[in-house]
Amino acid sequence: MQTQTQTDPLSTTFAALADPTRRAILARLAKGEATVTELAAPFDLSLPAVSKHLKVLQRAGLIEQGRQAQWRPCRLKAEPLRDVAAWIGEYKRHWEDSFERLDDYLREMASDDGKEEQQRKGDSDGSNTD
Repeated sequence: MQTQTQTDPLSTTFAALADPTRRAILARLAKGEATVTELAAPFDLSLPAVSKHLKVLQRAGLIEQGRQAQWRPCRLKAEPLRDVAAWIGEYKRHWEDSFERLDDYLREMASDDGKEEQQRKGDSDGSNTD
């Protein structure tokens, strides 16, 4: 009997990305390494609260922490984001097909509106002799 359910890596990544603070941390790390103090600076959070966010990001494999003397700089690990992009990419064709159908429909509606406008103009200028 398994005591704890294993979560797939994609679910773990999405759970980590669900929080706006963690997304902001990742955006900062995309610019380069940063210490916990540097990452905490823009937020109204305690260092322990930021550390908890970092632990979630580490468990998801999105960041890693190094050791440089007393500093523990964090850096982005983008591999899990590639998995997210690949998963989303599977639905790209569906979205594109849906948008193409919408574009076709809107062009058809615009064409029908143009025909109706021409017909109204013809009726109002007396050229229609019923």
